[in-house]
Order: sequence, then structure tokens, then C-alpha cells
Amino acid sequence: MRTLAQRLESGTATLYRHFEGRADLIARVVDAVMGEVDIDALDLRGMPWQQACEALARSMFDVLRRHPQVALVMVDRIPAGPNMLMLRERSLAVLLAAGFPADLAVLAWATLARYVLGFGSQLSPDRAANDPPAAWAAVDSAHFPASLAVAEHAPVSLEREFSFGLELLISGLAHRVNRG
Repeated sequence: MRTLAQRLESGTATLYRHFEGRADLIARVVDAVMGEVDIDALDLRGMPWQQACEALARSMFDVLRRHPQVALVMVDRIPAGPNMLMLRERSLAVLLAAGFPADLAVLAWATLARYVLGFGSQLSPDRAANDPPAAWAAVDSAHFPASLAVAEHAPVSLEREFSFGLELLISGLAHRVNRG
């Protein structure tokens, strides 16, 4: 809090008049950032639930891409501020309107949100350096033949992994809700 107060050319007492402490400040910043998820409730209602879930997930991921440090903070504690509550409300409304039973709607939303958060936590600028193509091609074929067999297709971009997994997640939910 002291460092932030200095950067704002203020005092810590001023910050403590507005925030209960560091955790409160972080929760409000994270909630404000997640308020950038720009999906209108009416637009969501006009979409098939699969498209609405994809739009929500992609919008959340785009926000985390613009603010890569926010996901790392959210891993420890997902805030329950007004923006996050509205995002959850809109998502649950889409699922319930599509005929999801309440228990499956909650599980689907939680899974979707944590899926996005998991990918968001990997958005650090130095992530690409962790898995260069040369590392795949340089494996010992005697010990890692499967890795060598797929080396020309690796590494997979984070965006491609995200899209592939999101498609699997949504199609799995469709299968589950249609079954029940």
C-alpha cells in the first residue's frame, strides 16, 4: 500500500480511507478489469447457448490478454464484486434458459470460468520462450519417439489450444445437457 500511495503521490492513510486493505484494493481492481467483459445480456439471450458460452469465454480471455497479471491474482482468490457477479448472472441465465438443470448450470459456469482463468494465467509475455519449436525437434528419438513424431505440429499456440479446448468443453456440455 505504501508503494501505491507513493506512486499516486498520496499517503497510505488516504488509501485506507477508501480500501480496507491490500486484499480489498486488489479485489476491486480485478473486478473493475473484469467489468471490461463487454457482452450485453440481450445479445446473449438472442444467441444459442453454445454461441453465448463461447462469446463469454472469448470476451473474458480477451480481457485477461489485455491485463495478463490479473489472472495470476485471480488464481488465489476470485473476487465477488459487482462486475463478476453480473458476469456470473448472465452466464447462468443463458444456461438455465437453455434447459440446463440448476446443478449442471452451476458446474458448467464454474468449469467455463476456471478454464478461461487457467489459460489466462499463462498469458505472461515470456511464455512463448518456454516452449520453442527447436526444443521439440531436438528431442532424443530413442527416449521420446512420440514427441519427435509430432514435432512439426508443435508447439501449439495458446490461442489454438484455447479454441480447441473451448470447443471440446462446449460440445461436452451439449452432450451432457441433451442426455439429461
